[in-house]
Amino acid sequence: MFENDFERLKYYFEKKWAQKPQLRLYVSFGVITPEEFEVITGEAY
Repeated sequence: MFENDFERLKYYFEKKWAQKPQLRLYVSFGVITPEEFEVITGEAY
């Protein structure tokens, strides 16, 4: 269904299954980039 973690996390955020603090952790773990965080949330990392 998802080609990569970015698409999966974007979908989860849109469905409200993931929140910004969780996405910040994914950035710190290197799963998504700070730029991808910004695309998903609309806020700077």
